[in-house]
Amino acid sequence: MTTLSVIIPAYNEEAGIQEIMTRVLAVRDQLHTVGVDDLELIVVDDGSKDRTPELVMAQQGVRLIRHAKNGGYGAALKTGFAAAQGEWVGFLDADGTYPPEYYPNLYTAACEQNADIVIGSRMAGAASEMPAVRRLGNLIFARLVSLISARRITDSASGMRIFKKSILSRLYPLPDGLNLTPVMSTRALHEQLTMVEVAIPYSERVGRSKLSVVKDGMRFAQSIVWTALTYNPVRPLGLIGMAALIFAFVVGLGLVFVRAQGIDSVGPLGAFTLFAALVLAVAGVSVLTLGMSFNYFVALFHKSPIRQGILGRPLFNQSMARHFGWGGLLAFGLGIILGAVSLSLGMAGWPVARLWLYYLTSACLALVGIQLTIAWVQMQVLDSLRIRDALVTEDLQGKDHMPATGNEFKVKMMQPQA
Repeated sequence: MTTLSVIIPAYNEEAGIQEIMTRVLAVRDQLHTVGVDDLELIVVDDGSKDRTPELVMAQQGVRLIRHAKNGGYGAALKTGFAAAQGEWVGFLDADGTYPPEYYPNLYTAACEQNADIVIGSRMAGAASEMPAVRRLGNLIFARLVSLISARRITDSASGMRIFKKSILSRLYPLPDGLNLTPVMSTRALHEQLTMVEVAIPYSERVGRSKLSVVKDGMRFAQSIVWTALTYNPVRPLGLIGMAALIFAFVVGLGLVFVRAQGIDSVGPLGAFTLFAALVLAVAGVSVLTLGMSFNYFVALFHKSPIRQGILGRPLFNQSMARHFGWGGLLAFGLGIILGAVSLSLGMAGWPVARLWLYYLTSACLALVGIQLTIAWVQMQVLDSLRIRDALVTEDLQGKDHMPATGNEFKVKMMQPQA
């Protein structure tokens, strides 16, 4: 027997709560035709000060759960999730913007594609009355989630979806605010859950919206990034670091071109650009290596393999770390040599106007080399800690083969021959 529990969080929704409850209950027969045997409707009143709880209590076939005080959209939903008795859990807003008539479509998609979670997408082409500003914001959030998870999604913040209740432990913790939906989407993608989208129409809400475009928009973006950092830090941080390095590289090429033209001096804007390039080169390496180091922490904490990939290609993944040791020493050595040569030329009478670029390059190489070397040492230690349990098990079992992964080394004691 399959039961779908639908949760409606409500806070001062007396203008629209009765209509949306009626619409949800009316979908029962359609759900039967697609294999859902029972429908459970739960309304979580989040400390309303109007007649919302009275209207809910007057509606037959609805469970009412009340919060003594307002805890937030996410808090109300999580209360409903905990109380839900169905194998499948769905939710939608109380303001009439989402169409409960599409729940059979969502469940059908879940069965056909063996999905763990199905999102009703407002951005997939169906008719929408969403204001232009919010539409732009949702587009940005979806692109952000897609970028940092390497999996495409069109509506990360949709407030209408269904999911298997059994996956809740993999989606938690979830926030108490309006940012629950993008965090849930981000976690689902990084947990490698099967998530599909179904296009749904979207209507203008009944009553005044509680969403602040700027404040909640910033919170959404921040929540998405912070959630991604707990799964695959090297992707968001690596993208930032690589962008900084690309800028520094382009400026460096420009400098080579300028010097090839015989130009030794630069104006105020050129000087600032050089300063920015130096800072971004060092910062880019720092942020990139920080992301890679964080991935070891995540793997160590979860006792899982290290997540790979910055751009989803073999060149930009965690295996780059094995080259940081010699690469850092090489960069530092070149920086010191170039600095020493520049100093010698200066002592021999070369004007500073001819040497400033060499000094700048020397400093940049030395700093980058130091950062790469430090990162290499740190990641070697973290990788050794990550695989410690596997090595202990291997030694206890008397195996003498090397593990397939990791940068670890193992000292083997040779027994004297009889």
